[in-house]
Amino acid sequence: MKKWIFAATLLFSTSIFAACGTQGTASSASSTKNDDTINVVTTFYPMYEFTKAVVGDEGDVTLLIPAENEPHEYEPSAQDMTKITDADVFVYNSDALEGWAANGLDTVDTDKTKVIQAAEGITLSESDGASEEAGELDPHVWLDPVLAKQEVETIKAGLTAKFPDKADVFEKNAEAYIAKLTDLDKKYQAAFDNATQRSFVTQHAAFGYLAKEYGLTQEAISGISPEEEPSAARLAELKTFVEDHDLSIIYFEETASSKVAEALADETGVATEVLNPIEGITQADLDDGVTYLSIMEDNLKSLMKTIK
Repeated sequence: MKKWIFAATLLFSTSIFAACGTQGTASSASSTKNDDTINVVTTFYPMYEFTKAVVGDEGDVTLLIPAENEPHEYEPSAQDMTKITDADVFVYNSDALEGWAANGLDTVDTDKTKVIQAAEGITLSESDGASEEAGELDPHVWLDPVLAKQEVETIKAGLTAKFPDKADVFEKNAEAYIAKLTDLDKKYQAAFDNATQRSFVTQHAAFGYLAKEYGLTQEAISGISPEEEPSAARLAELKTFVEDHDLSIIYFEETASSKVAEALADETGVATEVLNPIEGITQADLDDGVTYLSIMEDNLKSLMKTIK
């Protein structure tokens, strides 16, 4: 009902805020631009970095969802929608993650604003049966370097369709970034090729595509959303899983509550460590110049403590 009300009132709300104007920051979207500068709005950090890599110096790329906000439950304000409708291009991951986009973007003039769904063409998997969200589509394709390359290609294609005169620049920029993703993929392959222990326990079911790509088994405490509370039966299953597989680490994420992961770790006598789904990147990370690539390298180092 909440999303239906949002979509139904969108035209009225955006017409009010369109006259007001907004100011953005270095990490959030701005609705002002020079006439000759491409203005691209992206939802959350991986979409920002993938798009920025392709756009390069040809335009301004900004984040819609503020730092430390989790995209699963995010609902755009009328001001956010004004930023989107004022943009030349809007990039989001998928209707499975940014669920508001399915109806909310119906009001966007696509002749003016090119809408790019980066995961378009990727077959999304359903969440597993251990979660209350079983049957929901898993949106976390960006955590698989191979699928991340496909998202970059889709973003490039959308930008080229909107600005065909910049096709050569977009192609060159995309090739350079995809080469980095290929190197990342090779590092993951090399790290896990000969591993005999191939299972890990993580806070929420964000790493299914990565696990499938490299022949690993993800056991998640909660489902697709990090805020889902596991049942007592599920916690008992995970305790047994940790003990049976002689695991020494349970992974959690910094931008969501880690209390359940910590409780399970205490119960099983193992350590905890960060495994970052790159959803709600912190402002401190943004300020320090942390990137998707550097976080994925850190994730690899963390997983290598379990997958060996």
